[in-house]
Amino acid sequence: MSCSERQTTASKSPPSWRLSQLLLQENLSPVPTMMEISLLQSDLHLRLFYGDWKWDMELFPFSIIGSDMIQVMEFYCQSCETAMCRECTEGEHAEHPTVPLKDVVEQHKASLQVQLDAVNKRLPEIDSALHFISEIIRQLANQKASIVDDIHSTFDELQKTLNVRKSVLLMELEVNYGLKHKVLQTQLDTLLEGQESIKSCSNFTAQALNHGTETEVLLVKKQMSDKLNELADQDFPLQPRENDQLDFIVETEGLKKSIHNLGTILTTNAVASETVATGEGLRQTVIGQPMSVTITTKDKDGELCKSGNAYLTAELSTPDGSVADGEILDNKNGTYEFLYTVQKEGEFTLALRLYDQHIRGSPFKLKVIRSADVSPTTEGVKRRVKSPGSGHVKQKAVKRPASMYSTGKRKENPIEDDLIFRVGTKGRNKGEFTNLQGVAASTNGKILIADSNNQCVQIFSNDGQFKSRFGIRGRSPGQLQRPTGVAVHPSGDIIIADYDNKWVSIFSSDGKFKAKIGSGKLMGPKGVSVDRNGHIIVVDNKACCVFIFQPNGKIVTRFGSRGNGDKQFAGPHFAAVNSNNEIIVTDFHNHSVKVYNQEGEFMLKFGSNGEGNGQFNAPTGVAVDSNGNIIVADWGNSRIQVFDGSGSFLSYINTSADPLYGPQGLALTSDGHVVVADSGNHCFKVYRYLQ
Repeated sequence: MSCSERQTTASKSPPSWRLSQLLLQENLSPVPTMMEISLLQSDLHLRLFYGDWKWDMELFPFSIIGSDMIQVMEFYCQSCETAMCRECTEGEHAEHPTVPLKDVVEQHKASLQVQLDAVNKRLPEIDSALHFISEIIRQLANQKASIVDDIHSTFDELQKTLNVRKSVLLMELEVNYGLKHKVLQTQLDTLLEGQESIKSCSNFTAQALNHGTETEVLLVKKQMSDKLNELADQDFPLQPRENDQLDFIVETEGLKKSIHNLGTILTTNAVASETVATGEGLRQTVIGQPMSVTITTKDKDGELCKSGNAYLTAELSTPDGSVADGEILDNKNGTYEFLYTVQKEGEFTLALRLYDQHIRGSPFKLKVIRSADVSPTTEGVKRRVKSPGSGHVKQKAVKRPASMYSTGKRKENPIEDDLIFRVGTKGRNKGEFTNLQGVAASTNGKILIADSNNQCVQIFSNDGQFKSRFGIRGRSPGQLQRPTGVAVHPSGDIIIADYDNKWVSIFSSDGKFKAKIGSGKLMGPKGVSVDRNGHIIVVDNKACCVFIFQPNGKIVTRFGSRGNGDKQFAGPHFAAVNSNNEIIVTDFHNHSVKVYNQEGEFMLKFGSNGEGNGQFNAPTGVAVDSNGNIIVADWGNSRIQVFDGSGSFLSYINTSADPLYGPQGLALTSDGHVVVADSGNHCFKVYRYLQ
């Protein structure tokens, strides 16, 4: 039989794709358990065994001479792409270009090795994605389990009429969980299938490369080349196609009227890999000018998400490695706005994360320039909030009355500061801070600091000596994820608002966890205070409202909503209580301070946006002295102002010699001084206060 006749016979054999189909139908691995090669008459046969199943193929790498002599094919016809013996080179292939078969085999081996290396490089990516997706599924299940507990504990307190709604909520949770889990599980299965295909093909090809004959390498090249190319180029779903967010929000006001609509399962389909950021704040940043970045959340298919409440964080890092402050606004339509201002030149880094994953393009490199370097045609971006600057707002001199703390001597230095001392630098050790927020002072001479990014509370004496600290990072009861507000209850217990855990934790005076309240009700608690009745006042920054709780967690009342009306807020921060049990709230984005009675009825407000006396650029910390005067930290203007009980401006605390940079929480110490969290300078400062 000539070479051409063998080729004709070979074309009658079932193609390799038929073998793949049969293996798939029989649910067999594509890797044979054994191979057997035999010479039958004048043809060479290959028998592949797959368990109890076998496949016969004819091979033609030899030509027969006489009755018992076999001549190995030594040449390869490039035109016909086939191996042949020396006799054929002088016959039907005489006019065709031929090369030694060994050289072609070496080329094929090298090509297969390159393909094999390329496809094997995909395995680490898949392994990483498998781990990541599995962790999201685990967290999703944990969130589900936690919410189930919250749902049960909430509904156990209600009457039997709530049972119908309870079932509906659990069903809604199951549906949301099921949809998310299905997307993630399908992605996981696809990755596992791809992983198995790569390993199977790689093992089969590697076996041929390492142990096969030249003929076998040729055969494997024909069988596996397309498959290897396909696997190397296959678009595996490496990025998460869902997230692990499942939240439960419940209301108990007007229960009998709203029973059929009680409770909501909050979630979004937003994924970081599709979410984008745009805006002037990414293109050009100018010193001292307020900038804005818009974040648009999208789902796995690139479709716009139309609801808010996603877990989005922004971190603006300065050239020296410190973290600059900014504010994220949730527009409740799937878009968010990050507002910031910087006060120094250099290369800044902006990291925008959704569910702890960088969004597309993050981290972003920002080059901050002077205003003189800006093109004359460039217009500044006007925003509602101007972030704090190191340059101090000019403060008009207002004489304050003398008090028991006054020396009675005239200051010879006109810029002499009211600062007594400052404590802290950036860091994670005792007496060091990273984004300190809330401040409280106890009647027994202690200063408490909510050290937000260090997930702890640090305690100092009135003279600034470190005493203790407590707090463990985490999302379980008794752990802290982002403590922002702190207060001391008359019982001595320490009350902590945990923004990211969405609850308020209660600790004993020595830092032992006792209870949590507000879980399932709060969306983003920022500040806490305690009224004259021992009730806990919680400012929910994200929900734009104020809750009043009993210490056992039962809601006394709730008031406020998003907006700019008298009983509305836009990112409220902290609260204080005066001797009449009236609640004083700083309304950050409305640039005002509002006062309510203990039932939540509006009484008065003061302040407007600006830099003059009595104006604010985003007020934060607030405290009330024994005379009813209101002390307010002015975040964007980096100063502290004093008002009387009716909201009339009285004076300011002189901080000129050691300027503040984005002050946050504020309190009055038991010895009559003002303590403020100077967040941008990573310290707290204590000032003289002349009442």
